Amino acid sequence: MSTVSEIIEAVKKLPERDKSEFLDCLAEVDFDDAWDRRIEADAASGALDKMYEQLTGGHLEKDARPLDDFLDDPKLSKPL
Repeated sequence: MSTVSEIIEAVKKLPERDKSEFLDCLAEVDFDDAWDRRIEADAASGALDKMYEQLTGGHLEKDARPLDDFLDDPKLSKPL
């Protein structure tokens, strides 16, 4: 079992008591470390600099955008 869809299908087949135990265990998993490593790597590579300039107006006011517009831009969305 190595894909998300395989894991989901396997969980669906569990008895209700086992599903509950699985969800309790899953809730205890600390996923924040992967997020932190991604942010640290992006910051170190300079990938966040352009975003920061766009969000704060950078050196040109015309480049500034509302945060919601920026976050909703599909070109900037990357899966983790």
